[in-house]
Amino acid sequence: MSAHMDELIAQFRTFQAKTQQAETRFDGVADMQEQIAQVRTSVTAPDGTVTVVAGAGGTVTDVQLSPEALRLDPARLSATIMSTLRQAVAGAVQQQAGIVDEAFGDTLGVDISAQVREAQAEAFGTTADEPASQQQSPPQQASRPGRGAGRDDDDYFDDNSFLRR
Repeated sequence: MSAHMDELIAQFRTFQAKTQQAETRFDGVADMQEQIAQVRTSVTAPDGTVTVVAGAGGTVTDVQLSPEALRLDPARLSATIMSTLRQAVAGAVQQQAGIVDEAFGDTLGVDISAQVREAQAEAFGTTADEPASQQQSPPQQASRPGRGAGRDDDDYFDDNSFLRR
């Protein structure tokens, strides 16, 4: 019975040690949550017309348009906004993954940052080596898709007139 009791005591001590290790690891959760809450990624389009700020979880917290942005063709402005938005959100999510990796990467045995890069590459059609946060603006369209030649189109208002001629 003494050998059995010694084995139980050893198992209990092992359990206590693992519990203490887990408590030590999880003491940093509050710090990690604070770091994640402060995540901010700001991206400005290469032409300087659009700036997007994204925070924790990829939440867009600000979009700024320069006066030059308002002079762009609507299709080009839309593409620039979307590209800049994707880059800001991707950057914020990558930053957040890095914080989680720093806190729990060894414990979980998983590279969260690599998984985020792979998921973004699949979603945005890039490679994991070229994360979406570094992706360049998409090529601009030469004309408005799905539109007729212009003035004969009932929904064409680019000359600021809504009356048919």
